[in-house]
Order: sequence, then structure tokens, then C-alpha cells
Amino acid sequence: MMKLRLFLRSSAKNALNSLILIILLLFSGCSSSLTPTYLKENIDKAIQDICKAEYNLDVKVKLVGSTLWIYLPLEDIFEKSEKPEKYFEKFSLEQIRNIPSDASLKFAYLIRAVPEKEKTQEYKYKKDTIEKINNVWKVLRRVIFSLDRSKETEPTFYYLITADIKNGLEMKELFYSLDLKKVSYEYISWEEYQHRTIQDTDFGAQIIADTEGMHIHYRDITMKEFITEQIIHRIRLKFQKPEVDKNVDIDREIIKVIAATVKIYDFKEFNFVELNNLENNNKLLLSRPSLLDTFNH
Repeated sequence: MMKLRLFLRSSAKNALNSLILIILLLFSGCSSSLTPTYLKENIDKAIQDICKAEYNLDVKVKLVGSTLWIYLPLEDIFEKSEKPEKYFEKFSLEQIRNIPSDASLKFAYLIRAVPEKEKTQEYKYKKDTIEKINNVWKVLRRVIFSLDRSKETEPTFYYLITADIKNGLEMKELFYSLDLKKVSYEYISWEEYQHRTIQDTDFGAQIIADTEGMHIHYRDITMKEFITEQIIHRIRLKFQKPEVDKNVDIDREIIKVIAATVKIYDFKEFNFVELNNLENNNKLLLSRPSLLDTFNH
């Protein structure tokens, strides 16, 4: 169990790739021309009922504001891979966090280059786990593309939580509705969609035997929360995969990530970016125009 936890904390690349591939296959060629069947206010019950009737899956679905939460409780969702994927560690990500602020995007981080070391990803999703997640997305596709849009809009965010209620761990995926459509119609690449999909893991005794998702803090995700979490996700990918050479200017790479993310979503709900590099105590302050100017150059 400890090895599995270390794997999930260090990198969930295999799990992320599996989920995104499932979504790409399911949403490819989706059409919004289907006859409206469901109302947004009944979307949670519709998904639960279909999952149970057609796939015998007991999912819990909650619509909070414009965020649709889907909780899928399973057991033993991972297994050891027969051919573990190898990768090279070049950076140590000891800390990266958002500091809440009304006027700024604030981040503190402790990232340092380390001697290159080969590692392996020993675990992967079990085949039946992927099939069950696949079935949930089939139902989700059917329902959201049959929503009555004449009176209301569809959810803005989708939050899928796949919980291993036997071992006390869960994989969390946060998707933005417009990004789903863009990758479905090939306006963005699969690799870019990986960077836009926020993944996290959690562990704890509160997950064990929780078939109802009672431990989940259901809430309406704000765009600012989505942006800050995506920035953290992109930084992790950049330095964990890694996507950069170990001699790069870490501060500058983080600035580039922030600038690219806010530009993609035309996000303007901040005046400054504040960075605190805990490795060398270097602190940076950029105005929003200065940040975007950095991106353009």
C-alpha cells in the first residue's frame, strides 16, 4: 500500500492518460442536435438511474451550481503493471501551493534540480476499473448532449471522483465543459487537453467504506479556483515528466505557465501575480499587463 501511495503522489501519468483517452473516444463526434430529453435540474437523477439500470453501477451525482459532481465508489482500482513504464526524475517538487488572495494570483513553491535518476511507474488502472469509468462517461455523454438548452445552460465543470473504498484512496478529475468540446472536435490536441485536465489524488480513512461520497466537500467550482488549480497541475507536469531541461530558470518557467493559462481562458480576475521561490527566497511581483507581455515575448 505504501508503494502505491508513493506512486500516486509522485506521478499519476498512466491513470491520467487512461481517463483522457476514454473521454476522447467517447466525446469524439458528439453532436448537440439530439432531441432534448433531460433538464439540467434533473441531470443528477438521470445519470444515477441509467448507470444503475444499464451497468449496475451505484454512482452518486450532485449538481451544485454549475458544477456536476460524479462519485464512483469501487474496490481495488489499481494493479501492478507487467511492463512498468520508465521515466527519469530531474527535479524534486517538494511543495507548490496557491495562497488565496482577492486581488492576486499567489504561489509558493520549492522546486529544485536533482541528479538524474531512472524510476518506474509500477501501477496502472485495472481493466474492469477502466470499463466502469468508460460506462459512466457513456451515460454522461448521453445525458449532457440531450439536455434541454432552450431555457438553461449545461454545467460549466465536471468533477469525477473514482474512489477505492477498500484501500482508502481516490483519483479526482476536474474538466471544463468547453475544453471537452474543443478536444472532441480537434480544436485542441490530446496533449494540450492533458494539461487542461486537473488531476489530484487523496488518501484517508474517511474514504474507506464510503459508498455515498459523504466525505466529499461538494461545492460550485469557480473559474478562479479552476485557473489556480490548473496552473499548479501544469507546473507539476512541466517538472515531473519533465518537459524542460534541468538547467532552466525555474521562476521564468512558472511565469510562462501562469501567463499561458490565463491567456487561454482570457482570465482577468486578478491584478498581480506574486511568486515566492522557497528554495532561494526569491520573491517576484508582476502586474497582469507585465505577465501577458512576458508571454508574448
